[in-house]
Amino acid sequence: MISTLRSSSVPFRERFLAVGIGVLFLFYAVGFWGLGFSDHEPWFIALVPFNLLLTNTILFLFHRDWRPSFLLFAFTAWAAGFLFEWVGVHTGLLFGEYTYGAALGFKLHQIPLLIGLNWLMLVYSSGHLVQRFASHWFLRALLGALIMVGLDILIEPVAVRFDFWSWHQNQIPFSNFIGWFVVALLLQMYFHRARFQKDNPIAPWVFGVQVLFFLGLWWVI
Repeated sequence: MISTLRSSSVPFRERFLAVGIGVLFLFYAVGFWGLGFSDHEPWFIALVPFNLLLTNTILFLFHRDWRPSFLLFAFTAWAAGFLFEWVGVHTGLLFGEYTYGAALGFKLHQIPLLIGLNWLMLVYSSGHLVQRFASHWFLRALLGALIMVGLDILIEPVAVRFDFWSWHQNQIPFSNFIGWFVVALLLQMYFHRARFQKDNPIAPWVFGVQVLFFLGLWWVI
């Protein structure tokens, strides 16, 4: 049954890959215009949770190995991301002193539920991207963590500008990037050691469109 599902998913992935990439770039291009140039900024900020859900839907439509080890990884990455953010917000440890705004949607104990999904998406997509650049699993994990920190450098000023979150005294501490690296490295190590197929063809595109989106907004603002 599982092997049948895997084989039947290949034509879908090949047939709709270009469509999926096109939808991603279209939505992020519209979001870039809406946040960077339109007169309806609040409306586009309100769509941020929807955009995150859409991105993950497209991403995991192209995932084909749904064995328990993958499901465990996905849940752990989501839960760990949420937990680390909870610790960060409530103690100031890991990342520094910050609070979440309203842009990321419904919050539980001051933490957006979607933030765990965002960690999962970034670890999964960057983990796929770095596979072609290193052969050893730890080097892949290290490289994946580094490019996640690089993305966070682009995200931070954009996030503050559009009320994703805010920092104490409006200063982004260096500890934030250290914390990001540590958490990202732990989750990357898990990703690269977990036993499931890592051949999602749209995953590198998902990470790439994040880089372009936040780089563009970083330049505009």
